[in-house]
Amino acid sequence: MADKIFENNQVTIAGKIVSDFEFSHEVYGEGFYMVDVSVNRLSNFVDYIPVMVSERLIDTTQNYIGQYIYVTGQFRSYNRHEEKKNRLVLSVFARELEFMEQEEEDVKSNQIFLDGYICKEPIYRKTPLGREIADLLIAVNRSYGKSDYIPCICWGRNARFASGFSVGAHVQIWGRIQSREYVKKLNELETEKRVAYEVSVSKIEYLEEKGYE
Repeated sequence: MADKIFENNQVTIAGKIVSDFEFSHEVYGEGFYMVDVSVNRLSNFVDYIPVMVSERLIDTTQNYIGQYIYVTGQFRSYNRHEEKKNRLVLSVFARELEFMEQEEEDVKSNQIFLDGYICKEPIYRKTPLGREIADLLIAVNRSYGKSDYIPCICWGRNARFASGFSVGAHVQIWGRIQSREYVKKLNELETEKRVAYEVSVSKIEYLEEKGYE
């Protein structure tokens, strides 16, 4: 059963460590730390992706800034309570990690596969230039009855296709993780720059309708 769970949420990223390790939480005496990894896009843009790493995988007391790593794992979510409401926090949970001498061109630097269910009505819209976009929220099952909730964005033909999905539809998605800066209005006087993470969809397949729980 565990293998099946790992198969429905698969991520590989390759990039450069750009931050120190920051303690996140502890489970049964095992410490987990966050680190930011910069991953290049083909368009010369850089995505900054947060990675959660166990202290059993790497010596988190060392400084690895500037070193290249290859990570395989899962894209996970949890709700953090702030400002009187919950905020969805996303990161790559590292299952395996290895260092690379340098950035290798033949290594796929950012890939994700998800097998899950539509858990909110798709939001379909067009940009001022007429580009079609559909925003999806996918629930991906995890072990012990938990689920990860992953925002996904489709473009063009994929957006048109996905706009017709209903809540509970079973889908498979292939794409890449991307980061996006936005400004959050805190009150009438204050704003805060934040980063959102989502899956940019390159391929999507509809499997079946199924009641979402």
